[in-house]
Amino acid sequence: MTDHALRLLRRNPRLAALAAFPFTFGLDRAATGQVEPVRLASGGPLEVVAGDDTGGTYFVCADGSMLYASSEGSAGIIGSTVDEALEMLIGLPGWARCTNLSPAADGEEAILARVTEAEDELREYYGIDEERAELRAALGFPDRSPVELVARLHSALLRTEPDFLLLDADELCGYDLLDDHPRPPLWEPVLARGHADLALLRSGDRAVWDALAEDAVRRRLALRAAQFDRADSDLGLLRHLLRHEARSSMTDELRLAAVLVGLHGHTDDLPLLHEVRETDFDTACGLSDLPELGADAAELRRWARELDDALFGTDPADEPPCTWTDLAMDQGMTELARAALIRRLDGCVMDQSALRRPDDPTRLNTSPLRSLADAFERLGDLPQALRAQRLYAALQDTAWDRVSARLTQARLEREVGQPREAAHTLASLRATLDDPGDDSLRHWPQVNLGRFTAAEHYALARALADANLLEQARAVLASGDAILGELSETAAKGIRELAEETAAGLRGIS
Repeated sequence: MTDHALRLLRRNPRLAALAAFPFTFGLDRAATGQVEPVRLASGGPLEVVAGDDTGGTYFVCADGSMLYASSEGSAGIIGSTVDEALEMLIGLPGWARCTNLSPAADGEEAILARVTEAEDELREYYGIDEERAELRAALGFPDRSPVELVARLHSALLRTEPDFLLLDADELCGYDLLDDHPRPPLWEPVLARGHADLALLRSGDRAVWDALAEDAVRRRLALRAAQFDRADSDLGLLRHLLRHEARSSMTDELRLAAVLVGLHGHTDDLPLLHEVRETDFDTACGLSDLPELGADAAELRRWARELDDALFGTDPADEPPCTWTDLAMDQGMTELARAALIRRLDGCVMDQSALRRPDDPTRLNTSPLRSLADAFERLGDLPQALRAQRLYAALQDTAWDRVSARLTQARLEREVGQPREAAHTLASLRATLDDPGDDSLRHWPQVNLGRFTAAEHYALARALADANLLEQARAVLASGDAILGELSETAAKGIRELAEETAAGLRGIS
């Protein structure tokens, strides 16, 4: 990390005073930190090094980058090193008005005009020129042009996501970006490997075909690349990928491969398609509408076109966002997926109207929230999974859906170390069982919902006991026993042993 200038400021009160005024980099404000607790979505460390006179905070990240967070909920990387950020702050004292400038889009004339306007306004109230010259000389900074400094700031800001997405540590929502520069759509970095592999496949090397087809992730990416870059000469490699994708059972990519093969309209591919369909029960269901073996080319193409129009197409922007976050996770692009998922969840939290059903605006489609909770669990980000699950549970209409959602919510609360909150959630769940308000729960004691509900009570009782919350543990244990008593013999199978083990464990602690 390059922090030579920061060390000089810390040792020299005169220089530190100049940095604080007029360049609003106050070392003495580091002690107060950000107004609200914050953390990086990636979990990386943050060190507060300074603050400004508007309540903003300067942080140093693990790689040495400087992150600025405003008091109004915006944040962004402003330098790849501390020294680079300080050089920009001193060279552009009106830098906050330059965050939306781009050398390519705005050009030198517009940049100089904006910088001049911002600095002239500052000069109406205090001096900046002599102070800037003194700081630059003392810190060893060259006299760079505003255009070069804006270019550096622009490059730094574009690095903010995904690795440096700042969160409110309590609410877990993301800070807005400091700028409004366009970013590449998620599918571009996700599909980069797929496009490269598709080019390799098109070279015709059979060893490459076999090696790539054996790799499930690369196979899926290559098929997605072929979806958006179609060529008549791809039929052979598509057949090869289709055969191998069948090993993964009924995936979206298996259906895609079948469609891409079918679009070529070769009836001699029907035996292959039927063989793939009969791989297992799931593939038989997923490809159940495949044309019969005696179908002609027109019928095969019609089947493929209808599925293509309904499910796939040639524009990656039309794909559901989960396609790209799933493929990002498959490739280990964890922070890219996490940032996209957090932004999507933030959108649902801030504007629930986005969940309205197109066919019935009076009702909400909450399945995206359930999908988000599942995706965060897959990432191992249980706090964000819990945030999505809590909103999902709060928006359920039927008693069955409320109980099922609260059950998952309680499990997540227990797993993130919030046993008291989990106990409260289970109490709400039991209240719904007692007074459902509809008939959706009439069979709950005979099915897995009842069994899982009892099991979660016993798991929580143990967690409460481990947290030395013995009174609450006994209460939850008693509630679990009451639920167990209502279960059918089939549903209770295996749960009684769990109940006895939990009760014995609590007696041992007592």
